[in-house]
Amino acid sequence: MKLFASSTSYLGIDIGTASIKMVELENYKNQARLKTYGYADISTNVLGGAIDKNNQLIADYINTIARKSNIQTRQVVAALPTFSVFNFIINLPPMPKKDLTSAIKWEAKKFIPVPIEEMILDWKILNKKKVKDAPKKEEKPEEATQEKKGESHKEEIVRAKGTDRNYRILLTAAPKNLVARYIDIFKRAKFNLLSLETEAFALSRSLIGNDLSTVMIVDIGSTTADICLIEEGVPILNKGIDTGGEFITKTIMNSLNVNKDRAEQFKRDFGLSEASNKKIPDVIQQSLNSIISEIKYVFELYQRQGDAKIDKIILTGGSAFLPNLPKYLSDLLSLPVVIGDPWDRIIYPLDLKPVLQEIGPRMATSIGLAMRDI
Repeated sequence: MKLFASSTSYLGIDIGTASIKMVELENYKNQARLKTYGYADISTNVLGGAIDKNNQLIADYINTIARKSNIQTRQVVAALPTFSVFNFIINLPPMPKKDLTSAIKWEAKKFIPVPIEEMILDWKILNKKKVKDAPKKEEKPEEATQEKKGESHKEEIVRAKGTDRNYRILLTAAPKNLVARYIDIFKRAKFNLLSLETEAFALSRSLIGNDLSTVMIVDIGSTTADICLIEEGVPILNKGIDTGGEFITKTIMNSLNVNKDRAEQFKRDFGLSEASNKKIPDVIQQSLNSIISEIKYVFELYQRQGDAKIDKIILTGGSAFLPNLPKYLSDLLSLPVVIGDPWDRIIYPLDLKPVLQEIGPRMATSIGLAMRDI
């Protein structure tokens, strides 16, 4: 559905394991305004199958959704799946850029369990200004010169506290073959791929914006759940697990001996509400155990930083609307838990609000991607 006249706009495309979502936003007076959106529940596997056949199939899906949604732009930002990307942080002393690049590659080898030659590295210095402004002890002139020469490079993801005199460097590593497949898919679809970034950055952009508090985003999709820790707007820790809405449905099917449609209905109608038959919430609680364990594990990792504190949890993804899930997690973790609204920073027709609110959690990544250059 086309909403506004044409102007400079960008398309965010989220290729998930069970669906493809896309949102087109335009730059309207330095704000993001919705032009159109579309999605389809289609099983995809960017990493699986015969490369040529699989890439063409996904490209055809993208073109079909774009045509039916009346997408106007060919400028695309897409996301690499969380489970395929290595994210971590390293601490290094300030040094010239040419030395820093070599040092980062050397450190990366300690964390990445595959040959570094097979990966694309992207990095960003998080505390460069703080290092430059830090009080200096009897510093030699050449040391000061080296510090000024250190520069940030590119973009992307995690955390560990270092000293005030060290650079805290956010580093991401993606397989070259995966990046090549995404490039090939959009080339086949005849879209101009402007950028590939991680889902965590897109979710931070759409769900948190300029909020500088420490937020945990829990994205519960169809087959996976991703946990992202965002500190001062920067994703510092990502964890992905193979548990999502389909696993909850299968658990209900097996426990209550019902078919898939019936299990889906139970999940949507009752969720974790104790006002219904207690057996259904108990089954759903059991299916959530792996997600909850992973949330607690991320809590522990972060709290080892000392006085670090998580302020709230934002839920997103197709299973975010599981009845009573925010209250259940809030009581369990003693933290505010809310369902994120990715449309909150977007201009859109008010008569579309009921529909957009309903699909919001599943569109959060594609919205954040489209916002990148606005």
